[in-house]
Parts: sequence; C-alpha cells; structure tokens
Amino acid sequence: MELREIRDCWNDVLDALLATDRIAWLAFFDARLADFDGTTLTLDFSDSRKLGAAHEYSAARIKQRQLLISIIKELLNIDVEIAEK
Repeated sequence: MELREIRDCWNDVLDALLATDRIAWLAFFDARLADFDGTTLTLDFSDSRKLGAAHEYSAARIKQRQLLISIIKELLNIDVEIAEK
C-alpha cells in the first residue's frame, strides 16, 4: 500500500477511532501523514505543536498507539508500526 492510499482512507480510520475511543481520536486527529515505507507510518504533529501546550497529546498518543494500529489493520488490512516526526 502506498502513502496516497492511506491518505485516501485516513478519515475512515479517524472516524473508526472516534467511534471506539474519543481520547485516542483526540490524540491523532491532527496528525499529518508524513511517510510510509511499507512498514512504518510516520505521523507529523509539527502543525499541532505550533498551537501550544493545549494541543500537546504526545503522552496520550503513546498509550493509544496500539488502538490506532489495530484500526488501521482492520480497515486497511495492513500491519504498520507508528513513528512520530
């Protein structure tokens, strides 16, 4: 799967995340998909960090990462690791 294909489905991933766990959705909704090398999906949060501490969910993202991975697996049928930029 290519990054473009993941981007095309990203709103579906976020919708499923929201339906499952609102905290997880808050942790990932403002991610930009930066890169996918076939294994690792790199998420870029640099824009959200510009908004200040109120939008800094890095601690929550660590706890919710596995849920995001499982939803990507369920919807896109790919195994990924998540990295942050």
